[in-house]
Amino acid sequence: MSALRGKAALITGAASGIGAATARLFAREGASVTLFDRDEGGGREVARAIESDGGRALFLRGDVTSDADARRAVDETAARFGRLDILFNNAGIIRRATVVETSEEDWDQIMTVNVKSIFLMSRQAVPAMARAGGGVIINTASNWGLVGGARAAAYCASKGAVVILTKAMALDHGAQKIRVNCICPGDTDTPMLRSEARMLGEPVDRFLSESAQVPLGRVARPEDIAQAALYLASDASSFVSGAPLIVDGGFVAG
Repeated sequence: MSALRGKAALITGAASGIGAATARLFAREGASVTLFDRDEGGGREVARAIESDGGRALFLRGDVTSDADARRAVDETAARFGRLDILFNNAGIIRRATVVETSEEDWDQIMTVNVKSIFLMSRQAVPAMARAGGGVIINTASNWGLVGGARAAAYCASKGAVVILTKAMALDHGAQKIRVNCICPGDTDTPMLRSEARMLGEPVDRFLSESAQVPLGRVARPEDIAQAALYLASDASSFVSGAPLIVDGGFVAG
């Protein structure tokens, strides 16, 4: 039996990487999926692939930092699929820099994309879920939101905020039968990870090799994180709320 049959999911940052892998997996598990991203070409390609496999998908171009776009994403998902059961706040960016090297503009952008977007999207989604009798919100944090990392001060601060925001939302909305959790991935082979190598001036192959130096000896695949999102979205985690789920090959354990 499909784990998400009859459910409707809204996924931000769904045009590539973790978001795209999760959209494909959720659709295979029976969910109708809205893909919300600024990348229209990539988002429509993922949506077409889902539909060609027999799934239901809607692509919406928009900006997660816009309140109007957040409202539109929730409203159009409910209008198309008749409900909203799952919100996966996955969109995010990174800048590799110390606080001294970070511009005020970059700091503000990272906080807006990585944290404020979760506030905006969730503020629209919670009432819709509450009216329907409950739902699930999943936020993408990071293992660097738990232990910190070098030359990523603003990113680490933003992801630490996501972890605590997740806990606060779980307390606030449990009575509405809305579970709120976050995933803390380690290095995952996505376009964003490869962009980090360029930011640091390192060859991509060497950067990926260094990223694989965790107990399990490899970099995560987007599909690894998607499986964690499926667990949190499904009834398999029906008594899990306010939890950071670490998916990092053992990095934080050491």
